[in-house]
Amino acid sequence: MKNIISERVADFLKKYPPFNELHEKDLLLLSQEVTIVHRDKGQVVFSGGETAHPHFYVVHKGAVELRNEGNNEVIDLCDEGDIFGLRPLLAREEYILQAKAYEESILYAIPIETFKPYTQTYEEIGNFLIESFASNTRSPYAKMKAEQVAVAIGGDQTLDQSSRMLDFQPISFTKKPVCCKPKTTAKEVAEIMTSKKVGSVLVVEDKLPLGIITDKDLRNNIVTGKLPVTAEASKIMSSPVITYPANLTVTQAQMAMMKAGISHLCLTEDGTPDSRIVGVISKNDLIVALGNNPSVLIKAVKRATKVKQVKAAHKGIMRLLQGYLDNNIPMSITLKIISELNDACVKQLIHICLEKMHAPPPVPFAWLAMGSQGRREQLLKTDQDNAIIYQDTEPGKEEATQNYFLKFASKVNKALQQLGYEYCPAEMMASNSNWCMSLMAWKSTVSGWISNPGKEQVLLSSIFFDYNTVYGDTKLADQLSQHIFEATKDYPNFFYHLAEGALQNPSPSGFFRDFLVEQDGAHKDFFDLKRRALMPLTDAARVLILSQHIKSISGTVERYEKMAELEENNRELYLSCSYATKALLKFRAKQGMLHHDSGRFIALNTLTKEEKIKLKRTFKTIKEIQTLIAVRFKVSNKVV
Repeated sequence: MKNIISERVADFLKKYPPFNELHEKDLLLLSQEVTIVHRDKGQVVFSGGETAHPHFYVVHKGAVELRNEGNNEVIDLCDEGDIFGLRPLLAREEYILQAKAYEESILYAIPIETFKPYTQTYEEIGNFLIESFASNTRSPYAKMKAEQVAVAIGGDQTLDQSSRMLDFQPISFTKKPVCCKPKTTAKEVAEIMTSKKVGSVLVVEDKLPLGIITDKDLRNNIVTGKLPVTAEASKIMSSPVITYPANLTVTQAQMAMMKAGISHLCLTEDGTPDSRIVGVISKNDLIVALGNNPSVLIKAVKRATKVKQVKAAHKGIMRLLQGYLDNNIPMSITLKIISELNDACVKQLIHICLEKMHAPPPVPFAWLAMGSQGRREQLLKTDQDNAIIYQDTEPGKEEATQNYFLKFASKVNKALQQLGYEYCPAEMMASNSNWCMSLMAWKSTVSGWISNPGKEQVLLSSIFFDYNTVYGDTKLADQLSQHIFEATKDYPNFFYHLAEGALQNPSPSGFFRDFLVEQDGAHKDFFDLKRRALMPLTDAARVLILSQHIKSISGTVERYEKMAELEENNRELYLSCSYATKALLKFRAKQGMLHHDSGRFIALNTLTKEEKIKLKRTFKTIKEIQTLIAVRFKVSNKVV
């Protein structure tokens, strides 16, 4: 007689790796041993410190939250097909995280003793489980799910890249580890660990690591009475100490701990015990790193139902940014990952605000991020720049439709302000009726800017050329983009005015190559990094790419890289501009994180000589690109 339940279990499991590697016969045999577990919302599956269960789990329906009970931080959320609770299978030790049903869930409990032989006979299964445990990606269809997330937040391959970030994401570690001498007594070691609030002490001689003492060593050797409290550190330490170089990634650190069955890694200058100690990595460091992983943060944002939950996730994004800056992750990757995460936050806020409206949108619409967010260059919290385009309405319904979207936009702008993005002083926000219009009205407005390009019109149009559709119907934005480019073809003189506007920003340096600082106001004697350095590069890239009638590239770095492809004779200059843009964005982000502001205004006396030199290196490039703009678009009487 057929076992219908086990067949249903097998039908589910065979969709997901590693179970799809099993032969049909083995899968059916395994399915007959699976236990179906039901958990109500909030019910615990297992807790940190709990003795390992005889099985690991697969989420059939619902979602399970993994949380570090020490700091109450959510590490991950597992949904359909995700595997969790692998520790007893691979590490053979008690759980370190709490698993709790995020919503009503049905789980498949896979018996470890039944499953373990398959990890030996099926190489793919063993590799998959080790990789999943080490990289914290239980997601079976890693690439597929990454693509789904990317589509959900308006991206493409970037989140596929972020799902592998643990493969090269450096891990922060304790740079001043607590140490003791070989003759230090166990009692003194315990007192040191208590006073310093640490879980390990390195035993050193002549600055070289001899061994390590952890809480576990004290329990096993002293608390059990095996050795007296007067025993020397050399007698109770774990030795030889396992050492690695300081540039470990998160995945490498996890694999190292799993391989040796330890909870701490000693880092030395060259990765051997024969060189000076530079730090220690603990399991807690790994947990923190995993909580700041892009894939984890994306899940946290998507699960948020309140503004404060999005705000909490956004703090994790800022910690991730700080880690990227500290560890010199390439700026091109940093920009893509952080932009994707920021866009995800905005999209979720929009979704939350739509839920609060009295009715669904009367017509399709698109929420546009403009300015630095539109160019996907916004690493820190700055002023809001956004707009709404909505589908043309029937006669007589225009006012009611606009009123709906203005009310909705006010909610979103307020939510963004709560997240830390201040209101735009010039009110270039979707809650302003001038920035919330139908497609037809937008076409008319932009046509007016292009056909009558005064100084204000050029400024407005330049802002509007840098936009990104964060939420809604992308076809509306595409239609507007097409209209803009057709209009510029009809008014080629517009590019002259756009180029003239691009040369309005003052030079970053004076006659003697000194920094030109603000002469008055709240930022007197400060250097305006945005206006004097970043904006000249941004404005030049915009007019160059638009003059080539290329509408699909909004980022400054990408615009220069595209220009380098199109103009071989200016390739070196354009690539220099791309490099200078990334260098300045990184410098601004570091300054902003350091001083807890937007990083725009720099106090020169706080910079090192090396930092000043690096800044000045970009000034020559700015001068050269402004000269090219002046010559190409025949902008006369401009000091560049």
